Amino acid sequence: MRRTLVVIALLPIAYYLLCIAGLVYLRHLPPPTTTVQIQRTVEQLVSSQHPVRDYRWRSKAQISPHLPRAVVAAEDARFFQHRGFDWQEVREARNRAQATDLPMRGASTLTHQLIKNLFFTTHRNPVRKVYEWALTPPAEWILGKNRILELYVNVVEFGPGIYGAESAARYHYGIPAADLSRYQAMRLAAILPAPLVRRPQAMDGYAGIIEQRMSQLGW
Repeated sequence: MRRTLVVIALLPIAYYLLCIAGLVYLRHLPPPTTTVQIQRTVEQLVSSQHPVRDYRWRSKAQISPHLPRAVVAAEDARFFQHRGFDWQEVREARNRAQATDLPMRGASTLTHQLIKNLFFTTHRNPVRKVYEWALTPPAEWILGKNRILELYVNVVEFGPGIYGAESAARYHYGIPAADLSRYQAMRLAAILPAPLVRRPQAMDGYAGIIEQRMSQLGW
């Protein structure tokens, strides 16, 4: 019994170390899949749907620069200024939560979101959040900003079964990711908060906000 308890207690540490090893692997190699992709496949099977998984890795040089810029403007405008934690956004999210008596939301950085996509699921729980925060410093150190952004735009969901820039560009616009225009990139970034229900063609309002942010960032 005691040995079993010790093993159970060590499991979280073992998974943390496994994630660290995964980050080292991803420093130079693309992920063959992600836990979110596996989650979606299981959900499709459970609901008796045919599993759809369109995932095509592309290097940074094979993706239009408009897309990563639009993603930063939409999801984490201070991405290149912070070290994985946007403390200004954390304070603002805390103030919003206190004013509305709702749980604190909206302070996740691109690094947090990448960790979630790679190693966890979309289900919200405090354990996942602890892991995200604990893995953020090593992710920033091992991968660096440019690699984090390259990984993120390659694995994030852009629709049901659509993962990454190349699949998104072909699914929504019928073109390779390298040919995405600024206009198209902004609309793809606009669907990221709810990629299973949003469509780029209906995101003119939010895309306009992203365009303003991109201009403020010098893009």
